[in-house]
Amino acid sequence: MKLKLVLILAQLVLWSYSSEAATKLAIGYSTINPRIAPLWIAQDGGYFQKYDLDPTLVFVRSTPILIGALKSGNMPIAYGGAGAILGASVGESDLKIVATFTGKLINNLIARPGIKSAKDLRNKTVGVQSIGGTNWIGSMLWLEHFGLDPSRDKISIQVIGDQTVRAQALEAGKIDAASVDTIFSKRLEQRGFTVLGDPHKVDIPFVGVDIVSPRSFIAEQPGTVENVLKALLESLAYVVAPKNQSAVLDVIMKRLRVSDRGPAEEGYQDLVRNMSLKPYPSVEGLRNIQRLTKLQNPKIAEVKVEDLVDSRFVRKLDESGFLERLNVVSARR
Repeated sequence: MKLKLVLILAQLVLWSYSSEAATKLAIGYSTINPRIAPLWIAQDGGYFQKYDLDPTLVFVRSTPILIGALKSGNMPIAYGGAGAILGASVGESDLKIVATFTGKLINNLIARPGIKSAKDLRNKTVGVQSIGGTNWIGSMLWLEHFGLDPSRDKISIQVIGDQTVRAQALEAGKIDAASVDTIFSKRLEQRGFTVLGDPHKVDIPFVGVDIVSPRSFIAEQPGTVENVLKALLESLAYVVAPKNQSAVLDVIMKRLRVSDRGPAEEGYQDLVRNMSLKPYPSVEGLRNIQRLTKLQNPKIAEVKVEDLVDSRFVRKLDESGFLERLNVVSARR
């Protein structure tokens, strides 16, 4: 009730800024984790409305399908999905990454009880959301980090679903390991599962939470793209402000359907540590992904990763002082 009242009041204040008809658009996302909180709160808290936007948030269960929706023109903006943009850009570079909110691998690799080290994954099964998607790439990077090769070490990669489903599959013994967020791995660890890979102990460049849009939409509606970024950045500033932690935790727990506040707090702290208020697109993360995925699809090696990023929106917001003001605001909240 308290959170609902806060969000309603925020909407009333922010709507007062809008004087023109709101721009309708669809924003897709393909995973559910604490880092989606800025997107949810941007809508529920009125930040999109402040910038004359009326988005419909669409959950797509597969990153490749999300990328397909972008390429077809049915969805102009995706929150996430940049991990699969390389494969979609073979022969063309129609999609652009305009912001990267997380530029390193941040999911934990967790295994069922009895598996004590990464080498124990040989001849085992690792669950992923989809082949070629962001979670698959992250899982492969973890295996590579531990010197494991799925073919050589006979590691079966099985499509299971989003991380809620993957966590359930782990508990049911249907898979042996999976890459999931802290909010899920913490709960599993408390039940005897093994954290094999901790992203806080390594630095693996990656592209996690990104804003992706087709080149044509960016050219036709640059103002809309900029306003989406402004709304998300203001929402993120609200999310990371210590004063708002309790309200944000309520949103995370509701959306992820978890009742244990402890793991939710771990997920929130991960969000605060890893999400950037200066989200310049990560070329280094793309290169790391290209190095891995070209082994599966050699044509990916032909893609020039620099052509996949468009930094001008973040640069404009940075040079105008917008990003600096957000840092000040979040510190005071």
